[in-house]
Parts: sequence; C-alpha cells; structure tokens
Amino acid sequence: MDRRHKETLQRKRIELVSKLEPSEVYDGLLSRGIFTDDMIDEIKSSGPRRDQARQLVKDLETRGSRAFSAFLECLRETGQHTLADLLENGDSAPEPAPVPVPTNPTIVPLPVLKPVDLKNQDGGDTPTVKDKNPVKPTTLRIVSTRDETPEILRPPRPRSDSIQSYRMEASPCGICLIINNVEFDPNSDLKNRAGSDVDSEKLKSRFKSLNFEVIVKRNVKCKYIKHELSLLAKKDHSAYDCCVVVILSHGTEASHNRFPGAVHGVDGFSVPVQDITNYLNGQKCPSLQGKPKLFFIQACGGNEKDVGFEVSPDEVTHTAVRLDDHVDAIPTSSSSDSLSLSDEVDARTTLPTPSDMLVSYSTFPGYVSWRDTNKGSWYVETLDRILESNANTDDLATMLIMVNNEVSQISAKGLYKQMPGSFNFLRKLVYFQVQKTRDVNDQT
Repeated sequence: MDRRHKETLQRKRIELVSKLEPSEVYDGLLSRGIFTDDMIDEIKSSGPRRDQARQLVKDLETRGSRAFSAFLECLRETGQHTLADLLENGDSAPEPAPVPVPTNPTIVPLPVLKPVDLKNQDGGDTPTVKDKNPVKPTTLRIVSTRDETPEILRPPRPRSDSIQSYRMEASPCGICLIINNVEFDPNSDLKNRAGSDVDSEKLKSRFKSLNFEVIVKRNVKCKYIKHELSLLAKKDHSAYDCCVVVILSHGTEASHNRFPGAVHGVDGFSVPVQDITNYLNGQKCPSLQGKPKLFFIQACGGNEKDVGFEVSPDEVTHTAVRLDDHVDAIPTSSSSDSLSLSDEVDARTTLPTPSDMLVSYSTFPGYVSWRDTNKGSWYVETLDRILESNANTDDLATMLIMVNNEVSQISAKGLYKQMPGSFNFLRKLVYFQVQKTRDVNDQT
C-alpha cells in the first residue's frame, strides 16, 4: 500500500474503530480479492465490532496497492459515506475537536471575574456586573483515551552508516544474482520445477524496485553455479552497499557446522550452501567487507513432511488449503511422490567467516519446501508481498519474521505445513531503498 494511504489509515484509526461497520464490507473486500475467507474469519474471531474494525484496518495496510481504493468503494457501496469522505479528503469529523488532556497535567487558574457592585442603582441587594459583557466560565472537555491505544510513530530511520543500520544509499544499491533451476536432467531423479519461473520474475521485479542490478541465470549446472558465484565474488563491489544471491532449485541435506543444506544444479549434483556463502565472505571478496550479503534459498532442506501440531484457534490465522503444491527435494524412494504434492528439499551448510551475512531458508532444515505449480512457491510469494508492503518502513529481519508467520499458516491439502527461517549474522539493521512510484489510482 502507498505510504500516504497507510498514513491516512493510521491518522483516522480512532474514527474508523469508532464508526466502521466491518461486517458490511467483508463481502466487498472478499470479492475484490483484498482478503481471503480465512482472513475474514480471523478478523471476525478477534472480538466485538470495535475489535474487528481495529483488526480490519490493521490488516488492510498489508494488502497491496489496491486495498485502499477497494476499501473506499466498499464503504460507499454500504452507505458509510462519512468514513469514505474522511479517508478520501482527509476531513475531520464535523463536530469541534476536543481539547486534548496533557500527559503531565498542569494546574489551570480559574478565569478572573470583573468586579461587581454590591448594591444596584435602586439600593437593592442584587449585585450587578459593571461590564455589560461578563466573563463566562470556560468548559474544558476531557476526552478519555482508555479505549484507544495511541499510535506509536516510528522516528525517521537512519540512512547513513551507523550502529543502527547499514549504509544503503548507493545507486544501484548492489548486485542481485538469481539462479533459477527449472528443467532437470532426467537421469538426476529430480522433477522439473513448474512455477519456479513465476518466483524468478517476482524477485527480479522486486529487487529492481529496491534499486538492485539484477542478473538472472536459468537452468544452471552445479559447476556453473560455482562459476557464477566466483564471477560475482571477483567483481569490484566498492561502489555498492549490498549484495544479494537468490537460489531457486531442488535441495537436500548436507553436513554442516552453522548453515544447513545444499542446492542442486540441473545436472543433479549439489553445492553446499556453506560453499555458496563462502564465495562472498570478507576474505574472498574484500570489496564486500562490512557490507550486508543476503542469501535467499528456495529449496528443500530434507525429505520430511511437517504435519504440524494442534494449537488453540486464537493462536493461528487460517489460510486457504493449497491443493496443487509440489516440493523441492530429491526423492528417497519411489513412494515419495505418491501424494503428488511435492516441491522439494532445502539445504544445509556452514560459514567460516559469517559476519554481515544473512541466509534465509524457505523451510526448516530436514523438511520439504512447497511450491504451487501456477503461483510459485509459498515462501517467494509471501516474501515478495511482504517486501512490497513493508520495505518502506521495516528492516529485513522484521520482514522475515512476518514471512515466517504467514507461511506457517498455509497448509497443503489441509495436512502439510512449512516453517521458513534464517541464520542472521548481520551486525546492523538492513533497510532497503524504496523507489517512489505512482500509485495505480493516481494514474487514472
């Protein structure tokens, strides 16, 4: 969602929570693809109307560039024109704004009254004010804030090299290498990865929007994966502030010290993630010393399928059951494909010089990673959406926690689960550059 629309929702949250009838806009938001059935069920379960309204507004901020305009349309369709006008025009409510109560109250002196005569002109005892316009006592309206938690505004994030965050100001910010393995040698016992091109295009577009120079290599054999990484390490990165490597492939378990896993070339041979990260460490790539080196691995980490565990309904956000998913692992027996569900297994490995590195895995070591043959992998689809919605306000580690949470709610055929995670050896926060783009609605 565009930043100005997020800010509008945040500024008007009190009025929205007070007056919005969320039940009337659910169908409209569902039909427009802004929310899913499971998301609406989760909002409904959050409590009474005010709680539902609060949760709806909060969730709306994460639903992409169309969410704000769709919400306005739903408000008008359901007769909630006052709220629609409030959001569209930024107008405040027609009633006068109350005087806020200071956090640390001070004593306010009473107004000084003008002197009065103790006797009127006729000698009576009724006092009369000398001034024809007597001073009237002032009424102070006190507004209770118990029901609404005030919004905590984030201070502007630092944009220079400091203890808080890495310097991310170069243009382009750095190089992003994407290795997209789709079609595998029939002798490798690895299936083709339908849907991986969708992942590749999403991340290519996303990292370009974050001001990276993107290089995409498709269907790469194991030795050429190493060759591409070697070429990347030999480049002079002095003018850049960051480097990103994305691997989309089948994966498997591998012996490791710190980082798990290995990824397959299209010839079936594998390279440990340990070795992939080593190409860019401070010793082998001096021009990246002290700069963040980010690795995103969409591959399986083993052959186990996670069936999850039972939790209370309050602890989980239900999402649609995925029926068309595959895994990114090498099969261990002929029965491994009996459910026709799989994307395949992710990688394990170590890191001898891990400072300023982060490796994000699509799944927990030892387990399969799921991929929809039409929409792409659960992990990449979610990562792309979170980067789109939150890169302008949140650091990378925070966004990856959001990815972990959302992917953990998905299930394949209502049975199998997936838990992404990362190994974070960064010393500072990573805030991506977000290029200003016009919202779709601004172009009409």
